[in-house]
Amino acid sequence: MGTRDSGPYEGLAEQAAALAAGQVTSGELVRRSLERIDATQGTLNAFRRVRAEAALAEAAAADRRLAAGERRPLLGVPVAVKDDTDVAGEPTAFGCAGAFPPKAADSEAVRRLRAAGAVIVGKTNACELGQWPFTEGPAFGETRNPWNPGHTPGGSSGGSAAAVAAGLVPAALGTDGAGSVRIPAAWTHLVGIKPQRGRISTWPDAESFQGVTVLGPLARTVRDAALLLDAAAGNHAGDLHRPRPVAARAAADRDPGRLRIALSWKPAFTGTPTPLHPEVRSAVTALARTLAGLGHQVEEAEPDYGLIGLAFVPRATTGVREWVARAPDRTLLDRRTRDAARLARLLGGPVLRRARAAERRQHRRVGALFGPYDLVLTPTTAAPPPRIGTLAKMSGWQTDRAMIAACPYAWPWNVLGWPGISVPAGFTAGGLPLGAQLLGPSHSEPLLISLAAQLEAELRWYERWPEVRMAAGRPQTVPPERPARTGRAAPHPVGAADADGPADAVGR
Repeated sequence: MGTRDSGPYEGLAEQAAALAAGQVTSGELVRRSLERIDATQGTLNAFRRVRAEAALAEAAAADRRLAAGERRPLLGVPVAVKDDTDVAGEPTAFGCAGAFPPKAADSEAVRRLRAAGAVIVGKTNACELGQWPFTEGPAFGETRNPWNPGHTPGGSSGGSAAAVAAGLVPAALGTDGAGSVRIPAAWTHLVGIKPQRGRISTWPDAESFQGVTVLGPLARTVRDAALLLDAAAGNHAGDLHRPRPVAARAAADRDPGRLRIALSWKPAFTGTPTPLHPEVRSAVTALARTLAGLGHQVEEAEPDYGLIGLAFVPRATTGVREWVARAPDRTLLDRRTRDAARLARLLGGPVLRRARAAERRQHRRVGALFGPYDLVLTPTTAAPPPRIGTLAKMSGWQTDRAMIAACPYAWPWNVLGWPGISVPAGFTAGGLPLGAQLLGPSHSEPLLISLAAQLEAELRWYERWPEVRMAAGRPQTVPPERPARTGRAAPHPVGAADADGPADAVGR
């Protein structure tokens, strides 16, 4: 790990400003991005598809538009999208093996990114149908964490997270159905925003995974994540969910005021043990102290989740079944995927309808916390990033238990459809990133973003980079040195004391 001058034009906003000022060309930025992708693909394996020729042509067109005086928020800036998001001319395989046909049109989110001027350099890897918090599979191999290649970057948006963390692109879109933006953000030292359901269109699907999955940005800074959110946000006439617009980027420049923050340690009930790793508790406690030191009221309080998991499973498995129907050869799918699709047959129909109908009651039950408190602070995950292969080789039952144990905090907000942000919270003793999430009620992205930007100004987490070196044309990802802890202690502690512990096991 390094604390370094990131060099010219590393951030999304920095690149956009430099392009508008004529300090750099889109061709230069896109070529650099493509070179970095090529140099790290053999080790990090962040991308499923790279649009080298098309991206360079689009960069040349962007340079002509810039020279003619045109200005758009991201005109000429290279970004990436996850391989569950349609890009015209490219297949959407979503982590699956098989010969998927190229798509005839962009998804609405990609159309909006292009309208903002962005150049899509490629599609990033995701685990099969986004089901697990790792990014590995026989269709594309293993995507590795830039902070330590022996560990996963998380999932299912692990390719997008690895690409941003390693500096291959300044920002990328992912999708979040049970934490799939927030989990890899936590495990790669990034900011990841899960927006309000419908904030970014899921079209050509009216909704995704029965409404639990949304698109969201991954970036190194809050402002960059908010900028990408603004660029991608908006709706198609066919969208089922169409929330009122918010100004995400402007919120990053506002003072959040003095907030009442509930520090929550207790996950929703799953019937599976979910022990909190001591280094995660220590990191989130340090972040709570920082918030208290900034003048916020932080105290322990728990949402009343009830049996919210009974609403999640029918919706998630039905979403898997809907995607399985698109696979050109279902025999190539993971056994666990086929099992989930079979389970969906049992949980569809009346069970699914009851699960969806329960959402209003869940809003009232969990939303009761947002009388006494403005926001909730929780760990993003219960454990540090596991080693490559830890979950990928498990049976279905073992996988479910392991991923629930490692990642019990994110998924309830997908059932609710409300926004959340994962922010960097420090590192384990061995140099693996950890995250904390800020969770809010409906339409609370501006407040979440304002608070996250205030934290970022205090902790300056964007100054820490993994060391990804190039040698003789071949990449070498260097394991980080042991870092100092982040977070500044407030005069009075919140929660448990610091504790160290092993970092390699899932859910330990």
